[in-house]
Amino acid sequence: MPDVFADLVGQDEAVAELRRAAAAAAAVLRAGAADRAPALIAVGDGDSALADETGPGGVDPAAGMTHAWIFTGPPGSGRSVAARAFAAALQCVHGTGCGECPGCRTTMGGTHADVRLVVPEGLSIGVNEMRALVLRAATTPSGGRWQVVAIEDADRLTEAAGNALLKAIEEPPPRTVFLLCAPSTHPDDVSVTIRSRCRVVPLRQPPATAVAEVLVRRDGIAPDVAQWAAAAAQGHVGRARRLARDPEARKRREAVLAVPRRLTGVGAAFDAASALIEAAEAEAEASVTEADAAERAALETALGAGGTGRGASGAIRGAAGQLKELEKRQKSRATRAQRDALDRALVDLAGFYRDALTMALRAPVAPVHTDTAALAGAGAQKWDAEGALRRLEAVLACRSAIEANVKPRIAVEAMMLALWKG
Repeated sequence: MPDVFADLVGQDEAVAELRRAAAAAAAVLRAGAADRAPALIAVGDGDSALADETGPGGVDPAAGMTHAWIFTGPPGSGRSVAARAFAAALQCVHGTGCGECPGCRTTMGGTHADVRLVVPEGLSIGVNEMRALVLRAATTPSGGRWQVVAIEDADRLTEAAGNALLKAIEEPPPRTVFLLCAPSTHPDDVSVTIRSRCRVVPLRQPPATAVAEVLVRRDGIAPDVAQWAAAAAQGHVGRARRLARDPEARKRREAVLAVPRRLTGVGAAFDAASALIEAAEAEAEASVTEADAAERAALETALGAGGTGRGASGAIRGAAGQLKELEKRQKSRATRAQRDALDRALVDLAGFYRDALTMALRAPVAPVHTDTAALAGAGAQKWDAEGALRRLEAVLACRSAIEANVKPRIAVEAMMLALWKG
């Protein structure tokens, strides 16, 4: 198994900072081994200090370790990868994230008893889930190192959930570390009070060359395919892997990039909007159907379905409330999956109009979609730079509207009309 930071693509500065922090955390544990367990407490804006003197071999808090972190960056930059890798480095027996010890292996595999990775399935993270996490965070690490809570998409915290998390960050339990992932530290993504108590690790969009190298090295993808997928995914590592390995993903992308040719009138614009929405719904349904069925079967079995003993039929009749709650969670997850699928399509479409804009301006940059460069060039000649920019802004406005909970169909229809009118 390689070093735990090996898959954090194109983030050398962030990796160096996290390595220093992991080494400082290991030094804290060594210093506290003589019947003491120093805690990390917040002091100021994202800094930390030991709650106790560390004695000989202690570490300077400025070396990089604190109890709460925020990983920010654009989609595909590796926010959750960084959080998981840092969690593994904290559990590493060597304090370096070697990738070989049991702490690294179990953390990266998702089975470490002291690492909780929270991946929101629905549109938000509720207060009840956060309270349960905070309660768990207060327990003593079973492995004697750190209790780690990593939250993907922390920007989905409800206000009440954010307040519950804030209290835990303000008064952190000993040996507990919180890792939050969010697009930015803007108040719309992370509250100002939470931000002020965390150290921020900014991640950047990795260059296509670095993404292609990872696809070749880790996934065994042919170099030419890897280079194409990395460019088409615009630096999004996970999406590049899907494009390189999944023919269906490539077909969906081709259908999206055919949209500009289809916009010949008002009716065509509405047809294109319907096709885009239906494709996103089909993709989302395919991604959640199997998991939904497995979850329902497991819950029904746990509640006594299929049992023949005394009281079995009564138990399953009394389980209607739990089944209804499961259906509610699954519906929320399906909605999130639909929006994610639609957003991927909009990113592809934005890339096409970006190519048209750069060609109209004769900018010396490579196109995002090399396979539709000729079509983008024709669009650049027809629309000129101003027209291409208006169309690009229409796509970005659609993404923002959906993020603000405008119904996707309404937002997409408005976008298609704007693309047709120019």
